[in-house]
Amino acid sequence: MVIISSGLLAFVKNELLIKIILMKKIYLLSFLLFATFAVIGQNMVSNGDLELWTAGVPDGWDHVENITQESTIVYAGTYSARHQSASSTQDFGHEKILGIVEGSTYTLSYYYFDNDVNAKTRLWSKWQDASGSTIGSTLETEFSTDSPDWQSFNMDYIAPMGATQFYLEVRVYKGDAEGGYVYYDDFSFVNDQTIYPEPTNYPTNLTATSSGLGINLSWDESIGDQLPSGYLILGEKTSSPSFVAPVDGVPVTTDLDWSDGKVSVNIGYGTGEFVFSGLATSSTYSFTIYPYTNSGSDIDYKNDGTPPVADATTSNVSIINAETFDTDLGGWSTYNVFGPQEWEWADYGDPPGCAKGNGYAGGAVENEDWLISPELDLEGYTNITLGFDQARNYGSNEGLFVLISTDYDGSGDPSITGNWNDLTSSFTFPDPGSWDFIDAGTADISSYNSDAVYIAFVYNSTSSDASTWEIDNIEVLGVMGTGIIDNKAKSVLAFPNPASDVINIKSNAEGSLRIISITGEIVIENSMISGKNSIDISGLVGGLYFIETTNVEGQKSIGKFTVK
Repeated sequence: MVIISSGLLAFVKNELLIKIILMKKIYLLSFLLFATFAVIGQNMVSNGDLELWTAGVPDGWDHVENITQESTIVYAGTYSARHQSASSTQDFGHEKILGIVEGSTYTLSYYYFDNDVNAKTRLWSKWQDASGSTIGSTLETEFSTDSPDWQSFNMDYIAPMGATQFYLEVRVYKGDAEGGYVYYDDFSFVNDQTIYPEPTNYPTNLTATSSGLGINLSWDESIGDQLPSGYLILGEKTSSPSFVAPVDGVPVTTDLDWSDGKVSVNIGYGTGEFVFSGLATSSTYSFTIYPYTNSGSDIDYKNDGTPPVADATTSNVSIINAETFDTDLGGWSTYNVFGPQEWEWADYGDPPGCAKGNGYAGGAVENEDWLISPELDLEGYTNITLGFDQARNYGSNEGLFVLISTDYDGSGDPSITGNWNDLTSSFTFPDPGSWDFIDAGTADISSYNSDAVYIAFVYNSTSSDASTWEIDNIEVLGVMGTGIIDNKAKSVLAFPNPASDVINIKSNAEGSLRIISITGEIVIENSMISGKNSIDISGLVGGLYFIETTNVEGQKSIGKFTVK
């Protein structure tokens, strides 16, 4: 028999206890590592396999039109969702997917079965900000084609800047007739958590091109072993910029406010361009660009070497009228000549908000609808241009017109009141149709420089051709001429005239004012109150100057004075 002393026995017990504790720690660490990796790549679609249904509706899905539970035609598991087509589009949308990280890559995948000539499907999803507004263009696919087998959709998307949530939706449309079926199963939306190294190279051929009061920045994408997930663009309102390189692990947020002379923009890889609009006249802007990988505290900028720099100077033009339709139709009015529909505001465009003409209501319907500008005073301007962005899908470009009139009185049926000239051929229309907004180009409208001009977008649809036409970012620009006629001077009361240190401007409404030199340079910009506005002009050299005021309703007035 082996006799173990009490001291040795205590030692053995302690060793065993230590081993047990260590083993527990190892098991706990293994569990935590497993749990961590379980979170990475976790499907963010609730009930993506469509196995849970309550009262005939799949759990987690809150926009369900013509959806029924299916147990025979299934990709995996017990159930799928059957989607029946109808005379109009039928939607199948998931509740908002929260926790989106801008700049991160997400993989969207699902399976669909379409073997019915009376139904076709496609993806129709979108990124959204915290308020629910759409960011960028809708994520759409081509219509499905018939197949006797289940088909898979799999695509990587980079969350745009400002995105905090994702709306997942698929749609079914009628084919040769209505009443057909498509089926869905196994939806997945997964965040790619891979940490990538710094991008290999900067983009090349960075170019800044001025167009009116906008600058288009373009570049050739970065190449090399490690491609970026996005770019940081820095801008400064100067020809001698002092850009500060970003720091790894510290994301630079998007800031498009030029009030401090600087901006920053985050944009996804593969875009190749960005347009800065609404800039100051006759001003030089400089830009640089830094590629990066990852996001948040893992963001890794390429900040060694020399990033590309480009600059451009805006034209000597004034904004006569600008409408971005951010929240409504702004100063533009609608007139329905006939048909059940008329122009309306929609949450699309870049930035979101546009005017939409549509003639579809369970089928193509005959319509004639006018979207009409406020009265525009173009007298005293030269080199006047009209530009806008547009998207057109479904139907065709037939029946879509851009018109201008100098004798419409702003009221009544525009189709029979006033003489309208056709500007349509001056613009580029989408062909084929798309939901992506394009720059329609510009039309020279200098020959219409009267004091009461109206511009109209005219939408027509028929019982066989009903497109959807969306208009955004309308700009009427012009160069203020030096020969502004005297009756304009009467519309702005400025005194004393001549002046030396202070000019007083009398206004009956709030708004803004600009003082412009004889060469067209804006030398003073200021807000305007109702009543007397005293402006310090002690820094101006002697000579003739023009005053342009704009009230809160967008009405402009022009005057002139002399500095002694």
